[in-house]
Amino acid sequence: MDPLFDFTGKVALVTGGSRGLGYQMVRAFAERGADVIIASRKQENCEKVAGEMRALGRKALAIGAHVGKWPECDRLIEEAYAAFGRVDILVNNAGMSPRMPSHEVTEQLFDSVVNLNFKGPFRLASRIGKRMFDRAGETGEGGCIINVTSSGSLMPLPGVVPYGSSKAALNAMGRSLAWEYAPHVRVNTLSPGAFRTDIVEAWPDKGRGPIAIPRGHAAEPGDIVTAALFLASPHSVNVTASLVRCDGGQH
Repeated sequence: MDPLFDFTGKVALVTGGSRGLGYQMVRAFAERGADVIIASRKQENCEKVAGEMRALGRKALAIGAHVGKWPECDRLIEEAYAAFGRVDILVNNAGMSPRMPSHEVTEQLFDSVVNLNFKGPFRLASRIGKRMFDRAGETGEGGCIINVTSSGSLMPLPGVVPYGSSKAALNAMGRSLAWEYAPHVRVNTLSPGAFRTDIVEAWPDKGRGPIAIPRGHAAEPGDIVTAALFLASPHSVNVTASLVRCDGGQH
């Protein structure tokens, strides 16, 4: 195994880990030695992925949780630590991006988007980040947090304004938490662009709107893997408070 990407003995928690980009990151960590915690709203989907990771020889825990709700976030944290005693890598990946004209967005939908895309990740990152920081004071081992945002947080993207705005808040949160939990916890932002996930396929135009991508086409979910491994690797010790774009040059 490449020592740069050897996660043996590490525990990775990925929200939205049962499908799409989250699934690809779960699998990438497990294939490289990490034990994994898969969190998503549907327990059965998490269990299916956990079974796949156990078949690779890894320990895997499936937790059905709605991470847009703080009590669910707290339960997720407690179950994760009860099972493994630690979390070394937190990937805040769960999110939602319903596409519609802004004047049609209801308050309920707005709150749902912000809760899942920003409020929940804040709770998980702050609570787990503090545990990582405290553990570093005792053992010298800290941890890293990766917040998955979107090119929609960096560029005009009409039709998904609450989504882009909540992801922009996540960008700001990452920079601030990187300072708050330094030097023991690295906090970075991973910004994907157009990926062929089931979320985009559910959009009315299937993500084929007027978006310029130098690469020429949307990426496959597996194309996220190297960027995530780079940010999670303990050899990226000097990378924190950064935003890494994995968007094919989308603008």
